[in-house]
Amino acid sequence: MEIFSEIYSCYYQVLRHLLCCQKPLTLQEISAQICKEGFGESLLSIIPKLESGAWNLFQKERDLYLSRIGANFLTPVSDLEKSYLKALISDPRIELFLAPQQCNALNKLLKDVPSLWKQEQFRYIDQFTDGDPYQEQSYRIHFQTLLQAQKKRRYVEIDYNSSRGNRVRHYYLPARLEYSVKNDKFRLLAFRKPQCGKAKLAILNLARMQNVRLTERTLDSDIDLNHAIRASYYSEPLKLHIINKRNALERAMLHFANYEKNTAKIDQDAYECLIYYNQSMETELLIEVMSFGPMITVIGNQKFLCSLKKRLQRQMNLH
Repeated sequence: MEIFSEIYSCYYQVLRHLLCCQKPLTLQEISAQICKEGFGESLLSIIPKLESGAWNLFQKERDLYLSRIGANFLTPVSDLEKSYLKALISDPRIELFLAPQQCNALNKLLKDVPSLWKQEQFRYIDQFTDGDPYQEQSYRIHFQTLLQAQKKRRYVEIDYNSSRGNRVRHYYLPARLEYSVKNDKFRLLAFRKPQCGKAKLAILNLARMQNVRLTERTLDSDIDLNHAIRASYYSEPLKLHIINKRNALERAMLHFANYEKNTAKIDQDAYECLIYYNQSMETELLIEVMSFGPMITVIGNQKFLCSLKKRLQRQMNLH
């Protein structure tokens, strides 16, 4: 692995925690830690490297792995990492996650560091041009209020312009903030406070929010919000077969990074990827699958296959 990778930074954090553990670990314990802190497909990349010794980070004694590095080792920030950070803070979306004083401090620390890239160097050819207004003060306040509510499991009151042009006001419990690369927009997955019965999952575009107010009410039960989101998924996931040519596996993992998925190796250069989704995600996922290329094949489910065939037929009729 490279000394630094902006793509696989999560892997470095996982391995750091494993290496700082000074007790011998079994492969099952290492796998459990990777699943806890990494992505669904992280095992495919990390475990083979450890088993083969390609990453000579552990001393293997029978079925146990012992770190070759002491618990208090330091990793100084390299010039390349500083350049990467400088590029990140030039992205207007970064200020959604950081306080103004944090941004000012980073800009001051990195003022003499050249940026690894500039925003104007990128041209997106498959993205809508009406992205969210990230630099508007009201948008940033709404985003940070939702972020705070999500962390503290508190309800918010949201004034919202619906897609039909109606102004509505409801109480929601924020569960997850998601970014759509295709639309260049953030959306909120939240549970609407029910008048009676079971709370329902709602998906709201941040740009449509007119006002967001943090309330004092917190979630009064130990509900797993991620589990509740999973309950909204179709019973049968989208099943893809990926032929790992021209780096297709890595590109697919990045392309579908915002979806919950499981990936397993089924042959020498073939992988099966299960993507979990619900009705609100279906259209966007369909477009993303169609735009990926010939190295993936849709195997199921039948509902998705029918939608895919209909969309392809409409495109053929246009020509």
